[in-house]
Amino acid sequence: MSIDFLEQKLKIFMKPINKKEPIFPIGIVAERLGISEHTIRMYEREGLIIPYKKESGHRLFSELDMERIECIKKTISEKKISIAGIRRLLALIPCWEIKKCPIDVRNSCPSYFDYEKPCWLNKEKLQGECATNECRECEVYNSIKSCDELKELLKQYLSKAEIL
Repeated sequence: MSIDFLEQKLKIFMKPINKKEPIFPIGIVAERLGISEHTIRMYEREGLIIPYKKESGHRLFSELDMERIECIKKTISEKKISIAGIRRLLALIPCWEIKKCPIDVRNSCPSYFDYEKPCWLNKEKLQGECATNECRECEVYNSIKSCDELKELLKQYLSKAEIL
């Protein structure tokens, strides 16, 4: 094998990863994060994460998904916040602000009044654009990839609310 051939192959493997691309199976994610596959599936059932699912039903995760799972794991173990507590924090995300919903849409939206679960868990009750869009691709779900981003988003919203 020539050195040029090896350099070419190395460049392919060294290309930067698109952090949004779901390429990691659940077993790799569990191993990298030091948690069980069962725990990751539980986070999914509880609505804390939305993995990409292949037609076969196999879950794939992106780097951003792993950051979110790591945030959840740390919040539970270090901050001692329960899954229900995390779900309530996610319910505080001002989806109507992020999506720039008109007042009439916002006032008829169950997510505007629900402090128990985030908007993506209200999907069956939603109308309009939110009812037809894939939640995994939604700008609201993707507005928080890490604990720091959630904290900043909530700070921004609370400071806007204080002005009003």
